Amino acid sequence: MSVHTPDVEHLDVLVVGAGLSGIGAGHYLQTDCPWASYAIFEARDAIGGTWDLFRYPGVRSDSDMYTLGYSFRPWDSDKSIADGAAILDYIRETAAVEGIDRHIRFNHRITRADWSTPDARWSITAERTDVESGITEEIHLTCGFLFSCSGYYRYDQGHQPDFAGLSDFGGVVVHPQQWPDDLDYADKRVVVIGSGATAVTLVPSMADEAAHVTMLQRSPTYIMALPAKNPLVNVLRKVLPKRLSGPVVKWFNALMTQGSYRFSQRHPGAARKVIRALVKAQLPTGYEVDVHFKPTYDPWDQRLCLVPDGDLFKAIKRGDASVVTDQIETFTPDGIRLQSGAELPADVVVTATGLELLFLGGIEARVDGAPLDLPNKLTYKGMMLEDVPNLAIAIGYTNASWTLKCDLTCQYVTRLLDHMHTTGLRQCTPENRDASVTAAPLLGLSSGYVTRSMDKFPKQGSRFPWQVKQSYLADYRALKRSDIRDEAMQFTNPAPANEPATV
Repeated sequence: MSVHTPDVEHLDVLVVGAGLSGIGAGHYLQTDCPWASYAIFEARDAIGGTWDLFRYPGVRSDSDMYTLGYSFRPWDSDKSIADGAAILDYIRETAAVEGIDRHIRFNHRITRADWSTPDARWSITAERTDVESGITEEIHLTCGFLFSCSGYYRYDQGHQPDFAGLSDFGGVVVHPQQWPDDLDYADKRVVVIGSGATAVTLVPSMADEAAHVTMLQRSPTYIMALPAKNPLVNVLRKVLPKRLSGPVVKWFNALMTQGSYRFSQRHPGAARKVIRALVKAQLPTGYEVDVHFKPTYDPWDQRLCLVPDGDLFKAIKRGDASVVTDQIETFTPDGIRLQSGAELPADVVVTATGLELLFLGGIEARVDGAPLDLPNKLTYKGMMLEDVPNLAIAIGYTNASWTLKCDLTCQYVTRLLDHMHTTGLRQCTPENRDASVTAAPLLGLSSGYVTRSMDKFPKQGSRFPWQVKQSYLADYRALKRSDIRDEAMQFTNPAPANEPATV
């Protein structure tokens, strides 16, 4: 059945999300597909995505900015590890300089997307909220191609375990994802529950003002110190012409990160020893390294945490922060009682207990009336879904900068769009015809926030193009240099004779 309605707005491309990857998508659409009409729907009222959402002390990148920054607008600060405010400014400036911000429609949350093969287009249902009145109305439009750049973090809430005795606690409890602007922790006893990237950022940042900060973890995480300003990168930028320094520095850092990852995967025992030695050298003599900084898993089974200039270790060395490895028995009026019997006094408890994941931003998607069964779909080149037409998803690396993969995805999408525009074919659909391909988890990490949600996510396959390699070099060849017309990608649905060739 046709879903085409003549008086409903139609866009060639609808981008979901005005964060780091959404603004990148806007750039590539404008540059590579100047013929295409597009809009960016942003559910919130600001540009920046994650970098606007998270406001906790010390929020920063856990990847170097020379690879997290856009390839078309290289990061020009000397800070390799940047704070959240600087990253947010960078995203906003990019959107303003290129006029991408004029294509953003704020407070537009897509709730449903229905694909119609006869019409070769998506029918979109969205909620538009008026900021002043708070009134929400339902709107409808269509698009030829849907590009989800909303990441996979759930924005409205983070993961909050059901702690025993929490209601008895007399202090303040906050989750980093809902950080209050007026939280006063000066000269207070703070306990940060967690050991991931958020926790290792919060602890040294809060230690400057708090009476003491304790990082309470169930088990250790791999933590690496990196210089906030990379001296070698700064040398490269000084000796190379500006037009070359950005690409060279990006490739240099990307290959270094990839080399570290590959070494850890192939020689986990040696990698563990190297990381332990580096950590031990930064801690006080006699510190119980194997109690608090010796994970039970191998490096890169979960994402490594980076601390610029070793700020976490410096706070521990000064005595402003400490690490406790134990299990929570219950909250008490004055703090937390542990399973070992010890008690941690606290005035403020920060539950840095992880994120909740949400695929496609929670959009209810259907293809020709059939609900999209995500857990039984394979991902094509880590950016499209098996048997789902004209839909791409920007998902970054778990072992490197998010933007490295998203840049490649955006460029591949524009190549698809240009091919369809030129040939008059309106539908591109990845189809798996190899019965021997087996399924595996998409993200390939053992982190709690990943394993909690993997049953709701699509899968990756056992071989290309369904396998996610987590390799910038491999993806560069597969997405940027290869022919988009492969055996898995089916181009169909020619434009009617009375319509122009368009997506």
